[in-house]
Amino acid sequence: MELIIVHYHFRPGGVRRVIEFATPHLLHALRPRVERVVLATGEAPDAAWLRQFKATLAPTPVRCRIEPTLGYTAESHHRPGRLKAFLDELLRSAGAQNDVVWLHNPGVGRNLTMVREFSRACALRGVRLLLHHHDWWFDNRWARWREMQRAGARTLSEAGRIVFTATPNVRHAAINQADASVLQRHFGSQAAWLPNPAWPAPPPAPTRVRHARRWLRDELGDNAPVWLMACRVLRRKNIAEALLLTRWLRPEEWLVTTAATSSSDEQPYARKLLKAARRHGWRLRLGLLHDNESSKPSVAELMAASEAVVLTSLLEGFGLPYLETAAAQRPLIARALPNVAPDLARFGFRFPQLYSDVLVPSRLFDWNAESQRQARLFRHWRDRLPRACRSMLRAPAFSADQPVAFSQLTLDAQLEVLAVPPQESWQFCAPLNSFLRRWRERAEQTALRTTPWPRTANRWLSGPAYARRFIELLDAPTLRPPDASRATAAQQDFLRAKLNVPIHPLLWSKT
Repeated sequence: MELIIVHYHFRPGGVRRVIEFATPHLLHALRPRVERVVLATGEAPDAAWLRQFKATLAPTPVRCRIEPTLGYTAESHHRPGRLKAFLDELLRSAGAQNDVVWLHNPGVGRNLTMVREFSRACALRGVRLLLHHHDWWFDNRWARWREMQRAGARTLSEAGRIVFTATPNVRHAAINQADASVLQRHFGSQAAWLPNPAWPAPPPAPTRVRHARRWLRDELGDNAPVWLMACRVLRRKNIAEALLLTRWLRPEEWLVTTAATSSSDEQPYARKLLKAARRHGWRLRLGLLHDNESSKPSVAELMAASEAVVLTSLLEGFGLPYLETAAAQRPLIARALPNVAPDLARFGFRFPQLYSDVLVPSRLFDWNAESQRQARLFRHWRDRLPRACRSMLRAPAFSADQPVAFSQLTLDAQLEVLAVPPQESWQFCAPLNSFLRRWRERAEQTALRTTPWPRTANRWLSGPAYARRFIELLDAPTLRPPDASRATAAQQDFLRAKLNVPIHPLLWSKT
C-alpha cells in the first residue's frame, strides 16, 4: 500500500503542520500495510523540512514527486496532457484495495484542473481518494472565481461537481463541525469531521528561550517585550487590528509576525501596512523567520520568548494557533470566530482573552471617503462573483452615527484609525469595548491569562484519535448509486451559509 499525499506546495502553514503531525500516527495505525509514502506536489519542499519528515517516518521510505502542474494555477503554466501523463505514471500500480490518495485543500480553488484529474484517475482505478477540505474558495476568497473559470470550471455547478466529487471511491473530510455537518447532510458516511491533530509538546529548553530573547533583541534593536502573530502575512489575518490592540494595551511592545507573504496576491497589503508603520514609527515587524536560517529560533521558541500571542484573523478553517498557544502556555488575545469557537469549546478549551469585535467610532476615520471606497470596492468585487451568487448579497451599510467594527473597515480606514494617537483613540474606544480596560490592567501587570490544556481535548485531538477517525472514514460504507446532484446541492448549501454573514472589505481587494 502507498499513501500518496497531495498538496499544491509544502510551504510553512497549517496544512503542512497537519501532514507532518498526522502522518506518523497514520503509519502506526496502518502498519505493516503502508510500504511507502509519496509526497506529490507542485514545487520542491524545503530541504531541511523534508529531511526531518523522512527521519520521522523511518523506516517507511518517503518519495517526493514534484510536478509543476500540481501547483497553483496562477503560478505555473498548466498543460493538461502533462498532468494526465504524470497521474498515469503515479497511479500505474494503484488498486482499489490498496493505495490511498490524501488530497489537501481541493476546495480553495487554486487548481481545479488538478483536483478534477485526480478524481478521474482515482475513479478509473478504484483508488480511495480522501478530499481533505481545509479552506473554501467561497469563504471570502471570491477573487478565485475568475481563476477557476480559466481552469475549466465554466459554471458554478461545474465547480461544485469538481470540489464535491460524488463517486463511490471518494471520501470528504472537513476540519470543523460547521462544514462537516453540511458535507454529512449530502454524503452521509462518506463524509466526516476530522479535527486537526494537536497536543502539548515539551517546552523549549531554557537555553533556547534565552537565545530567542537575545535574537529578538538584536533583530528589533531594543529589549522591549514582544507580542507574536505566528502566521504568514495575509489580509485575512487582519494584522492592523492586532497592532491597534497592541498600541492600546501595551504601547511599548513590538508586534511581529513569524512569516512573510507567500503569495503575490498578498504583497500589496504587506507593502501598504509596512509603509504606514515606517512613516508613523509603529513597532511592527513582518516575517522575522522568512528565510529559515538555521541560526534563527523556531516558532515554538519565539512563542516561549514572547509575552503574548495575538490572533485577529477574519477567517480560520480550524484555529490551530489557538491550540498551539494553549499548548505552549502563553497568553492569547484572539477573535472568537463563529465557525471555530464552538469546536474549541467542545474540546474543552476556555480562552479568557477572547473577543468578538473591536468597535470604533466613525470620527476616527474619514467616514465619507470610506463609504465611497467601500461602495466602489463592493461593486467591483460583486461583479467578479458568479452571477448566481450576486442576488444573495447585500451592499455594505453603516451609519456615521453608529460605531463600526474595526474588522469591517478597509485597510485605508484601519490605517487612519491607527494614525490617531493611541491615548486619544483609547478614550473614544474603551467605552465601546467593555473588555479593554480589564485586559489593559492585566497587560500592564504582565498578568494576561493562559489557557490550560484540558484532558478532554485528547479524545479529539491526539494523534491516535486522528488516525482512528481517518481510517474509519476510509472504511465507511459507500453511497450507492453515486449521485452527481449531491455535489451541486452541497455547494448550494455552503453558498447560502457563507453569503449570510458580514463580508469583510479587507478581502475585496489586494490592499
